[in-house]
Amino acid sequence: MDEICQKSLPDAPWLTAATRKLPGVQPLDMSGWLVVDDAYAPQMAERARLLKTRPGCVLAYQDRARPAAQELYDLVLSHLADAPGYSFSDGHCIRPDGAQIPLDRDTPLETLCHLIAEDLCILEKPEAEHVLTAALLCFPASWSLAEKFGRPLTTIHAPVDSYSDDMARRVQRLFDAVKPGRPLWRANALSYADPTLYQPRTMAQRRGPETRGHYLRSERQCILRLPKSGAVVFSIHTRQVRMADLTPEQRAGLEAHPLSEAL
Repeated sequence: MDEICQKSLPDAPWLTAATRKLPGVQPLDMSGWLVVDDAYAPQMAERARLLKTRPGCVLAYQDRARPAAQELYDLVLSHLADAPGYSFSDGHCIRPDGAQIPLDRDTPLETLCHLIAEDLCILEKPEAEHVLTAALLCFPASWSLAEKFGRPLTTIHAPVDSYSDDMARRVQRLFDAVKPGRPLWRANALSYADPTLYQPRTMAQRRGPETRGHYLRSERQCILRLPKSGAVVFSIHTRQVRMADLTPEQRAGLEAHPLSEAL
C-alpha cells in the first residue's frame, strides 16, 4: 500500500454551499489549470509505472479521437511554455523535477502522461450525448476506464447515488454549454482507508464502509472545450491528504457537512 499524499488540501468543497452540491462548478482561470504541487514527483513516477505496467487499463483511444487528442497535446504544451518550472530543449520538455521527456505528437496522451499530473478524458458528441472517446486515467477513484470507455456521459456517472436523471440532464447541458476560452472547475471529496492512487472499481463493486478511513481524496476537475475539434476535455488533478493534516476549519466543516453529503 503506497502512500502518496499532499501535505495540505487547498480546495475543500464541503466548506461552501456553492461547491458542496452537484455540479458545484466555478469559472476557471486557465493560469491555474495544471497543477504542480508537493506530490508532483512521486505522482509522476507512479503515472510512468502504471503506463508501463498497465497500459491497457489506464489508456484508451477511439480512432476518431486522435485529432482531439493531438489538439489537447498542443494546448498543454502551449500552456507549459509559460508555466513555472518547465522548459523546452531539442525536442524534449524538462519538467519541474528535472526529468527530460521526449516530445511525440503522434502519441499525445502517452506523452502528456509523463509531463503533467492530471488525468485526461476526451468526450465528443456524435449524437445526443457526449461519449468518452479517449482517456488517460492513472488515478481512477472507484471507477473503471474499461467499463466506461465509449459510453455516454449519463452512464459514465452511474451508479453515483446522488446522480439522478435530472442531474444527468443538467450535466449534459453543462457539457453542451461550455465554450472555448471559458473553462470551468469543480472539486469532490471522498474518504479512503487505502491511499493507493490507482483504485479502479466496477459498477458491481460498490464502495462500502470499509473504504472509508484516514485519507481524504479530492479531485480538482476542470472542463474545457477544444476550439478546433469541439471536443470537451475533462481533466482531473488528484489530491490526497491524511485526515490529520486537514486544517481545523476543514475538520469542523466535515463535522457539519459529512462526506456523504459532499461531492
